[in-house]
Amino acid sequence: MENVLFDFLIEVTQASTLWLVLLGLVLAAGIWLVVRPQGDPTDRRADDAGYDVAVKDAEGRRERLAARAAELHRYAEEVAVAAERSAVTAQRRRDEWLAAQEAVEAAWQAYEVADAAARRVGAAAVLPEPRTPRTPAEYADRERFLHRAVMAACTRKELTVLQLSDALANRNGWDPRRHPAEQEIVLRRVARDSLRAAYLAAEERERTAWRDAEVAAAAARSLRDEAFAAAGRTAALRRWLPSPVAAAPRGSASEQPRPQGTARRWRAARAG
Repeated sequence: MENVLFDFLIEVTQASTLWLVLLGLVLAAGIWLVVRPQGDPTDRRADDAGYDVAVKDAEGRRERLAARAAELHRYAEEVAVAAERSAVTAQRRRDEWLAAQEAVEAAWQAYEVADAAARRVGAAAVLPEPRTPRTPAEYADRERFLHRAVMAACTRKELTVLQLSDALANRNGWDPRRHPAEQEIVLRRVARDSLRAAYLAAEERERTAWRDAEVAAAAARSLRDEAFAAAGRTAALRRWLPSPVAAAPRGSASEQPRPQGTARRWRAARAG
């Protein structure tokens, strides 16, 4: 019995010693994994490579966004310049339209005066024609009267240059043999018709000028709105541009110290 008990105690002591040694080794390995400050060079190079790739990707995205912002800025400036030019054109078209309105008013007033004169001399047409001797001198006087009358009417812009030419050439209804009273009636009627045609032409020009002014104003408003929208898009894109990312400095492990707390937490997570 004593030999058996002695052998048992020896084996228990050896087993306990073995377990203590193994436990000490495991504990030492765990402490080393937790508190070691730096990783091995292979892990550091892999971490640095991943960090550099992330920095390059971020810089690439920022460069693309910056290029897009610059493109939008150039577009906004071009549209703004076009809007300014369009505004100048719209103002010029409006001034032309106002001038056309004034021309229509002046043409209408001239027509009213000519119409009143034609009515006044037309009322005298019911009177008998004065009797004058039919001599060559009388016809020469009648022709000179007609020429002076049509030239005066052309000076007052009651007749066109073409009508003046017809009257001086005694064609297209202009007869110098008529009595001056009859010639005055014909002249006033022709002047009235000419001024009415001038009024209608001025009215058509005024309508065309109004349409041009409306189109130019609409184009100026559209370009101004587009320039404002483009400037807003540019400002919004620039606000969302990421800040530049600094690349990790390269050097030896001693030149690149990392935060101990971060390394320890990372190593603890890997150990766990």
